[in-house]
Amino acid sequence: MKTTSSIITKITLGLAVAASVAACNNNKPAAAPAAAASTTTPSEKGTTVYINSDTLLAQYNYAKDMQDRLTIKGKAAQQEVASKGQALQREIADYQKVAATLAADKRQETEQRLQREQQEYQQFQQNAGAEFQKYQGDETNKLYQKTADFAKSYAKEKGYKLVLTYSKSTPGVLFVDPSLDVTAEVVKELNDAYAKDKK
Repeated sequence: MKTTSSIITKITLGLAVAASVAACNNNKPAAAPAAAASTTTPSEKGTTVYINSDTLLAQYNYAKDMQDRLTIKGKAAQQEVASKGQALQREIADYQKVAATLAADKRQETEQRLQREQQEYQQFQQNAGAEFQKYQGDETNKLYQKTADFAKSYAKEKGYKLVLTYSKSTPGVLFVDPSLDVTAEVVKELNDAYAKDKK
């Protein structure tokens, strides 16, 4: 759930930045007559649109594939950490069974070794978590960049001055007219581009 929220936040920020860039590009003086440009106002239908980021994440094949990769990688990391932890617990349990029969120097040596192994395990656990977080961050940034790049070119192509995102999980907008929703078209174009990339 935390993964999805961070992805949504990054996509929202990316689309907002891309829309701002597109808006700046669209605000450059045009060669067309000034009277025609001044008749369009930001409140007119068609100059502002939004993308439902919940739907985008649910239907964009790249995002779904990314989520599958994260799930597989996360489960593998958890299994490796759990396996090493269980092996260490077995070793400790085996030692505890025979500890009373060991000589004092052998007990001390074994306890010091087990303590080192426990510290190594804790370090391994932290490294595995950090490695997964880095992988997750890299994947999220790739998704962010893909959607931001697409939003920029999409806004320019369609002549939109503002592209917003909307999400029920992180609402920043209380109401949006459904006629401004371009999510279906965006998802289709993104999936078409992703299908070509995969070939």
